Amino acid sequence: MDEKEQLAGGESLDSTESDSGSNLDHDARDLDFILDIPLELTVELGRTKMLVNDLLQLGQGSIVELNKLAGEPMEICINKKLVARGEAVVVNEKFGVRLTDIVSPIDRVKSLG
Repeated sequence: MDEKEQLAGGESLDSTESDSGSNLDHDARDLDFILDIPLELTVELGRTKMLVNDLLQLGQGSIVELNKLAGEPMEICINKKLVARGEAVVVNEKFGVRLTDIVSPIDRVKSLG
């Protein structure tokens, strides 16, 4: 075949296009399109359930018991879906999260059902 090669599915590929890298440019533009989509990232230290009366009794210095033990990994969620776990760190006097475990794509799909 001259300028075009036949692909397995019967599609043709222009050899000049694949050589020039324009497919890579097209892919980069497609990726740029999704880079500006806003996502909500939350880090969950733990959870608890309280009665409204108990909530109203809270004041400065009150302690709220959570369902996790000290030192357990925090959960990192994107758009309310668990994607990773991590630990709290302090960097330049600011709190942050060091990722220690990324949830596999298979596990993320299982959690949807």
